[in-house]
Amino acid sequence: MIHAFARRVPAILAALVLMTGIASAQKVTLAIGGASCLCYLPTMLAYELGEYKKAGVDVEMVEFKGGSEALKAVMGGSADVVSGYFDHTVNLAAKGQKLQSIVVYDRFPGFALVVSPKHTDAIKSIKDLAGKKIGVSAPGSSTDFFLKYILSKNGVDPNSIGVIGVGLGATAVAAMEQGSVEAAIMLDPAVTLLQGKNKDLRILSDTRTQKDTLAVFGGEYPGGALYTQTEWIEKNPKAAEGLAKAIVSTLKWIHSHTPEEIMAKMPERLIGSDKALYLAALKNTLPMYSETGLMDPKGAQAVLAVFSQSSPEVAKANIDLSQTYTNKFVEQAMKTN
Repeated sequence: MIHAFARRVPAILAALVLMTGIASAQKVTLAIGGASCLCYLPTMLAYELGEYKKAGVDVEMVEFKGGSEALKAVMGGSADVVSGYFDHTVNLAAKGQKLQSIVVYDRFPGFALVVSPKHTDAIKSIKDLAGKKIGVSAPGSSTDFFLKYILSKNGVDPNSIGVIGVGLGATAVAAMEQGSVEAAIMLDPAVTLLQGKNKDLRILSDTRTQKDTLAVFGGEYPGGALYTQTEWIEKNPKAAEGLAKAIVSTLKWIHSHTPEEIMAKMPERLIGSDKALYLAALKNTLPMYSETGLMDPKGAQAVLAVFSQSSPEVAKANIDLSQTYTNKFVEQAMKTN
């Protein structure tokens, strides 16, 4: 009997350790600004791969139509962390709000300014958008910021257009096909899905590749990141480190697997009915994902430069960019990964 029990001790201890680990995993509510968008794939994939749990974080995902709505959830206290675009931390710094990104998963934003197939004849250039209705994921989201920037850069008054929230996935495609907006800021897989149905789709500006991003912004421009209020990070450093570690592990997994293997891990509801087009969109998007999770200080500077052009409030504010992100959790994750 004693020998039998002795043989079972390691298994019992292992079970106890596992139970303790599960019990001690910190619950984190993660607000995501559009789960179907490939720009957010690393966040969703980390969940499917079980990387959050491995890193000691029990993540509950809450989905929103756009980044501005996900941000409101965190600012209002109904969520802990946003999976959204880094530029919100810069924009809010100008208003005296302290937010920091803890890991960056998109090296460039992936925005495309696309003309509705029903309005291709009338709209040939960005200048033709004056006075038109233009779709964004949600007013106040990064898609809205980008729209205002690209209009200003091309001599169109951003106040002359009507901004309409159309979401990022099927709702955006439907709005464009119906012509209820003349153009929209879209991301993949929606751009590739619309292009698959409309071969002559007109794209007026594109930041889905490094080359195009450099042409638009003059440098790399960080997109998707996990960010939250600095106060939360200070109170929950272990959870922040766990989230960073989960995303860093997922980015490594992405860059060591085929697009087909990545798609196989994603939920069916996010892939949609046309798997071939989703796969094509995923192949287009893969270069966008960071290989390290680190914020490039030059990228943060590019975000500030863009916002300074389109927002007088940001231009006037003396923003300390080093307070809008931290690389320490990613650096810690790299040592243990």
